[in-house]
Amino acid sequence: MSKEIIKKSNRRKFILILVLLFSPVVISYTLFFMDYRPGSINYGDLVEIKKLSGSGVTQDSNIILRMRDLHGKWVMLTVDSGNCDDACQKKLYYMRQVRTMQNKEMNRIERLWLIDDNVKADSELFKNYEGTFFVNALDSELLDQIPTREIQRKHIYLIDPMGNLMMRFPENLEPRKMSDDIKRLLQVSQMEH
Repeated sequence: MSKEIIKKSNRRKFILILVLLFSPVVISYTLFFMDYRPGSINYGDLVEIKKLSGSGVTQDSNIILRMRDLHGKWVMLTVDSGNCDDACQKKLYYMRQVRTMQNKEMNRIERLWLIDDNVKADSELFKNYEGTFFVNALDSELLDQIPTREIQRKHIYLIDPMGNLMMRFPENLEPRKMSDDIKRLLQVSQMEH
């Protein structure tokens, strides 16, 4: 082989190596400036993480429930009036069912209903949704910490075991998809109970 053929071969190899080294950088910048955003596998919307603090008085036992009392558990939270209409009851039902769908992991989940007008809930609700914390929160700072006060009643929120509000589920939710999100979170969560 002549020196010129070897030189060309080496030059091609060098150029190929440079292309391979710089292609990930070029591709990433191209995707970034084209505003490409890959789809998420989450059903719920991730919200700005916010540590919830504060307390309220439970309606059934009239004791103070502090958010820190729920640390170490995942918490499904809803906000609504004590005059629980059909939409409110549907959220309570979905929270109960989604918790049950977690099978042996369901003990890692609590349900919390913040009643934003201090109206006493119907006794039938206490029976139907036993295990849910019914908390008067009208004068509590808790309601101010949940974003977008105007639409708080439309969603179910999820709080992580460290007390951070981190996810909001759509208004007309599909329980199976919500359950899948929570199941995924329970699997990857490494907290001891």
